[in-house]
Amino acid sequence: MQDPQLAPPLNRMNLARSPVAIAFLTAPPAGLSRIGGSLPAGCSYWKHASEGHAFYTTAEDHQGCPVGAMTHGVVLPPEKAQELHSMVGNMIALRYLTSEDVAHIPHRTDAFRIGAYAPLGRATFVPDIVLFRGNTRQIMLLAEAARAAGAFAPGTAMGRPACGMLPSALESGQATASIGCIGNRVYTGLGDDELYLTVPGPLLENVLARLSEILTANDVLEAFHRDRAGLPAGASSASADPREH
Repeated sequence: MQDPQLAPPLNRMNLARSPVAIAFLTAPPAGLSRIGGSLPAGCSYWKHASEGHAFYTTAEDHQGCPVGAMTHGVVLPPEKAQELHSMVGNMIALRYLTSEDVAHIPHRTDAFRIGAYAPLGRATFVPDIVLFRGNTRQIMLLAEAARAAGAFAPGTAMGRPACGMLPSALESGQATASIGCIGNRVYTGLGDDELYLTVPGPLLENVLARLSEILTANDVLEAFHRDRAGLPAGASSASADPREH
């Protein structure tokens, strides 16, 4: 993906999808239209925005996925609250979650009113969170840049539910990686080799400033390690078995 409105280091990343700017607001941003129809899960809106759409959602638009509604701070009507209870109960019965896990799922404490979404290069609002989706190498590079900027603490990688990384990053003020969850992979088409990194909006400038240095450093180090492993430029490192040399 090449976007002239993005910082040059991001264009060097060749991300397949645009990073997504997300903000939790009390009123819709000027000039932004509401999503044309509710999607099945909160993470579905990430995918929609990464495909080039800018829009906002209301709390009603997030009731399709009770777990996502909980992490986003959506106040559910009684029938949806019961659906959440039943869904969580099923997950516990399947040993997918434990009661202790449920108690520690990150969630926004402020009631959800408006969620604004846009491709980062087109955002007309100040993002609370910028969400990156990429393959393992791309997220490795972004995580290294975040760590170099002092914005990625050890232990800030998450699993289920993927939407919990948004409140986690907001609360901690640190970039948060997520390996996703099965629901997210279904709703967003997240590839088997893909994962996420979320960066709090106020930290984005510093992370991108370090990203350029990290990309250059990795180019130099990759050439060094390939030479040391006896691999030609561009060869797969999967064949780097020292017993073959």
